Amino acid sequence: MLNLIWLKSLITVIEQHSFQAAAIELGLAQPTITQHIQKLEEMLKVSLIQRGRSGCQPTEHALRLLPYAESMLRLQDRALLAIQSPTLKVGASSNIGIYLLQPYLHDFLRQQSLEQDKLDLLIDNNPTVADKLENAEIDIALMEWWSPKAGFESKTWKTEPLVLITPMDHPLAKLPSISKSMLAGLDLIGGESGSGTGRLLKTYLQDFQQMPKVTMQLGSTEAVKQAVRAGLGISLVFASSVADEVRHGSLCAIPIEDNALKKSIQLVWRQHPTALQKRPGFVDYLLQDNPQGVYSQS
Repeated sequence: MLNLIWLKSLITVIEQHSFQAAAIELGLAQPTITQHIQKLEEMLKVSLIQRGRSGCQPTEHALRLLPYAESMLRLQDRALLAIQSPTLKVGASSNIGIYLLQPYLHDFLRQQSLEQDKLDLLIDNNPTVADKLENAEIDIALMEWWSPKAGFESKTWKTEPLVLITPMDHPLAKLPSISKSMLAGLDLIGGESGSGTGRLLKTYLQDFQQMPKVTMQLGSTEAVKQAVRAGLGISLVFASSVADEVRHGSLCAIPIEDNALKKSIQLVWRQHPTALQKRPGFVDYLLQDNPQGVYSQS
């Protein structure tokens, strides 16, 4: 079994590029740090640190181990906090966390008493949020897609329509809606990778040989909106993400024909081993307006 103290020493040596500096940082004797690294190397049967004139450098094996070591130490911190100072950690993919969730979070916290658990919010891309949920770094996740996994429960929280956004003077801006056949032939600016829009389009346009071509991958909806406003192209986004721009007349949002292109926002939480353990209060709060949402238990 990997020793967390040894892993902490390894991480610190990598960060400090020196056994001596790592020892000072951790308040330990240098021979102790050396012993920790040696024990790790003996256990794993690989070399982890190379000494040189420019200092200590991690080997390829150490670099492979590093993210797992950091995750294990974060998990230890979370375990201690769960006992000593309970905090509910909520993760949300970027579009949900920025454009949908925050009014609900504000209202929920306003109703909380001082004695109840604190709540922290993390916003990141969908794959990162899913990984953090699986690694117990967060307790609840709201995501644009979720592949059911053992040990987790999920429910559809909301369905969010996608709209095509264009500059106000774009030829498509005059249309009341965008048909399937028209959508299939468009060039689109891409936003955040891993959001699931591509797989949604493949399902929606499965009867067409042609698919929209992604001309850029800008990484976020905010960047996409700026690019569209600048006349660099058009894109598909959450309707809620451009509500302000549409209201102020800086962007045009065109619905998809019959409002047929929607994302199901998934609310996911860890399944407790006993039925006596209640699900998190924030989950109940989010579902109170949608108690009959589509339910999945893995």
